[in-house]
Amino acid sequence: ESEIIARDGETLVFVEVRAKKSRAFGSPEESITPAKMTKLRQTAARYQQERENLPASARIDVVAIELDRANRPLRVAVIENAIGEC
Repeated sequence: ESEIIARDGETLVFVEVRAKKSRAFGSPEESITPAKMTKLRQTAARYQQERENLPASARIDVVAIELDRANRPLRVAVIENAIGEC
């Protein structure tokens, strides 16, 4: 479910990447619904339960990318702890 799983020091980081070409239905950040947030938290929890020797703390970050018509990035935002602790 998460596109990237990484470590930031002693924190396990699950990264959700959202890219959009148009703001017609909101920004990439706004496309993360409450249901998607719940699913990301569940996925992170399951990942942590199924593996050993992981950092005790974890968070979910969002990378929001707005693209032009040629798929070139117009804006890239990294939002740390966007969905809260998991």
